[in-house]
Amino acid sequence: MDIHEIINRIYRMPEASADKVVKHLSKVTYPKGYHILEAGKTETNIFFIEKGIARAYIPVDGKEVTFWIGKEGATIVSLKSYVNNQQGYESMELMENSVLYLLKRKDLHELFKEDIHIANWGRKFAESEFLQTEERLISLLFTTASERYMKLIQNNPELLQRIPLECLASYLGITPVSLSRIRAKLKRVL
Repeated sequence: MDIHEIINRIYRMPEASADKVVKHLSKVTYPKGYHILEAGKTETNIFFIEKGIARAYIPVDGKEVTFWIGKEGATIVSLKSYVNNQQGYESMELMENSVLYLLKRKDLHELFKEDIHIANWGRKFAESEFLQTEERLISLLFTTASERYMKLIQNNPELLQRIPLECLASYLGITPVSLSRIRAKLKRVL
C-alpha cells in the first residue's frame, strides 16, 4: 500500500502537508518474527505497514494474548511509549516479512508545530485509535465468540491464511479448541 494512501486513510490533508510527513519517513524491512517492540521496553517511533501483517500481544500466565492485529495500511504504535515515554506493556511481532515506514516521534512533534493540517491529521489518528479500541472492547463484552468470528471472516477473511489459528483464537477472546468448534459448526451449516 502506498504511503500516501496510508496517510490519507487516517485523514486527508493537502498534498504539501502530506509531502512534509513523507520526507520524514524511513522505509525499513524486517523479517517474519521480528519484534518491533518488546514488553517492558520503550518504543516511541510510529510505523506504517506498507506490506505485511503484525500483532500486539501481552504475556499472561505463560501464554500470549493477542489483542491487536494490523495489516497493510495499519499503524504500529505503542501508545504508552509514544504518549508518556514509558515502557510498553505489549510486544509487537511481525507475522510476515514486512515493509514498514518509520516516523520518529520528535519529527512528528515538530511537524505538528509547523503545520495545522498535520496537527489535525495527528488528532484524527488519535480519535480513530480511541474509536477502534472502544469498538473492540464492546465487541468482546457484548457479542458471542461465534459472532466475533463471523465478523472477522466477513471483514478480514485473509487473516485465516496469514495468522496462526492460536493467535486468531486469542484475538477473538477464546481458546483454540473453541475456535475449532466454531469453525466446524459453521462448515456443517454452510
